[in-house]
Amino acid sequence: MKPRALVLFSGGQDSTTCLAWALARFERVETVGFHYGQRHRIELDQRQVVLARLRAGFPAWDARLGDDHLLALPELGQWADSALTRDVAIGTGAGGRPNTFVPGRSVLFFAYAAAIALRRDLDWLVGGMCETDGSGTPDCRDDALKALQVALSLGMDRRIVIETPLMWRDKAATWELAHELGGGPLVEIVRRDTHSCYAGERREHPWGAGCGQCPACTLRAAGWQRWRARFHHGDGAARAVAAD
Repeated sequence: MKPRALVLFSGGQDSTTCLAWALARFERVETVGFHYGQRHRIELDQRQVVLARLRAGFPAWDARLGDDHLLALPELGQWADSALTRDVAIGTGAGGRPNTFVPGRSVLFFAYAAAIALRRDLDWLVGGMCETDGSGTPDCRDDALKALQVALSLGMDRRIVIETPLMWRDKAATWELAHELGGGPLVEIVRRDTHSCYAGERREHPWGAGCGQCPACTLRAAGWQRWRARFHHGDGAARAVAAD
């Protein structure tokens, strides 16, 4: 077991899988979420639902799961020209980048998380950033986060480690990781209770709840289908978990 970790936890598929990953490895895990002026509160509400489900479904993880922190960063939403913070249609922005990009969001999140970690005597920061889903967010790139780890360690005068378990995993592999960590019960929590939809909708689908049309929903749905297809060629237990 490694020491203590702080997980950047939004209540979505990726951060929930990363939280499970941390709970399987660290002796103590705390979580932090951010209210940064996003258009929809549903992901903030689902955070508490997911935490409660994990505590109830996994007693060993419950014993390791510590405090949850929620920070308000309204200025980020006021200044960010993003479809996640303004009532505009989701599309392509300047330079061909998706207009769901919130400039500096991951940098700010990790900076605040590092400050909390210093006060709470936590050694590792865990986030669900990745380069494989085509989201076009430069501050989620591996190189950017490695540079940020160095900067935070120097600025805090303490070794800060940033872990990104999903950096090289696509959405199908993320579903697979959830199954490896917690089997069918964890997959069901991720499928039923997490929220990734940019539109803030909770319509039911085989892969979870959402509008079914925004980039987050289409990525999640495609990953679910690829994961199911892989498991349909595996053992019976895997097929049962992957079934509708």
